[in-house]
Formats: sequence, structure tokens, C-alpha cells
Amino acid sequence: MAEFFITLPSKGQRRGGDHLLQVGRAAELAGYTGAYAPFDPEGEESLVIAAGLLRQTRYLRLLAGFHPGIATPVYAAKVAASLQRFSGDRLDWRIDVDLEPAVARAHGDFTEGADRYARAEEFLTIAKGVWHQRDYTHEGRHYQVLSGGFAAPLSGRAFPRVHLSGTSPEALALSLRHADVHVFDHGDDLSLTAELPGLAYGLRLAVHARETEKEAARDGFDGLAGSYESIARRLRDYIDQGVEVFYLEATPYLEETYRLGEHLLPLLAREDVHAG
Repeated sequence: MAEFFITLPSKGQRRGGDHLLQVGRAAELAGYTGAYAPFDPEGEESLVIAAGLLRQTRYLRLLAGFHPGIATPVYAAKVAASLQRFSGDRLDWRIDVDLEPAVARAHGDFTEGADRYARAEEFLTIAKGVWHQRDYTHEGRHYQVLSGGFAAPLSGRAFPRVHLSGTSPEALALSLRHADVHVFDHGDDLSLTAELPGLAYGLRLAVHARETEKEAARDGFDGLAGSYESIARRLRDYIDQGVEVFYLEATPYLEETYRLGEHLLPLLAREDVHAG
């Protein structure tokens, strides 16, 4: 059963302060599994966006993108446990390990190269450790924790599903150890799934769908453009290749969230591929 997340607009793509809320509500009404709030270097914090939309929706999952330099893993886990408690466990994590160097440094993060993956490994190890154990201790190169761990009311919630990406050996190794979903970009080599046994696979796609191929034609569009039926066929092909989670992006965000929910997702549902 495939899952469909709609990508939320970043700072420069919004039309007013309530645009995010409108898109999130549209995603729930249109039958998406969830909404993806990417890490936005110049915009609002994705975890805050997720918290706001979790409060305003009843069933929608929120996937928050952030990088490991955002906070200590214990604090990140505490924030997540609080959000899980108040939302019925509807929060997922999308960890962005490889930021552009200028972006990372502007956010006070000077970790480089392979150290980024080593830090992400420790970050996720500790976050899961304090989540599931009392008297948890970790002595690593990037973090240290002495006798940590959550008690009530933070204990007992579902740990956020972890979505990771990348095609490098380091990225694939990190996913094998910590990911629930490994995310590929459109154009990536999906044969790499053979190196990720036991994981769910996700795919990021820009989509431009209309009634006919002619209406959907867009010069230079980097994604899937076509009729609703042709895009549904392409998505079914990906599902047959093992893709279980789709992160769709379509602009203008509000209108296209409704459009895809009304015209595209039902085509997939009719083929016993459900969006929820």
C-alpha cells in the first residue's frame, strides 16, 4: 500500500502567513498520507511547522526535515516525544545529512565530509537510545550522554519513522542501520535498493498533471508531466519496482494539492493502491 506525501512550500513559495495551514488542511481533505516540511535554510523551522499542522489536522502525518546540527540528539528526541504524545504518533523525521557547506556554516555547523555521516550515526543512535532505555549512556566522538533516558509522560510513544537519502556508500550504510524509508530523487538508480534489504523505498517527484498530455506539456520541466492517467501509470510502474512512499511536489501548492487529490490519487486507489 503506497503512501503519498505532499511537499509543503518553502519561504519564497508562500502567499501569506496562513498558506502552510491551507496546504496542510488541503492535504488531509484530499486524502494524502502526509505532508513533508523540508528543511528551509531561510524559512521557519520545520519542526515548528510540523507541530502547527499536527495540531490543525487529525490524520495527516507530518514529515519534518532537519539536519543533525539542529540540537543535541537528546533534545531533538524530547521535542519529538512531546509531539508524538500530543498528535497520536503522527511525526516522521527526514534527516538531511549533506547540506551545502555555505548553508551548514551559516547555521553554525562546521562538520564536513565523512564526519557528517559519523555524527548522524551517533545522533540517531542516541535519540533512539534515550527513547527506549532508562539509564542510557553513550560516549562517542560527537556526543556524550550519561544515565539518560525518558520516563513518563515522554516514554512509551512510537519513535518517529526515519527517512534518509543519498546514494553514496556512507549514505546507504547509514540507512541500513537507521532508516525506515530510504528516499531516492527522480533520476537516481533504483537498482541501489538491492543494497538496502528490509527497508521501504521512497521517491521524490515534481508532478505537473492535467486532463490531457497537451495541457500538461511544460518546457524544461524536471519531473513527471502528463495526463492524470499517464502519471498514474508511471507511479504504478514505480510501485512495481518496490517504491512504497512518494513525496510529490506541484505548484501552485494549494491548487495542485487539491487537483492531484481529486484527479490522480483516485486513479491509483482504483488499482488497489491506496493513498492513506
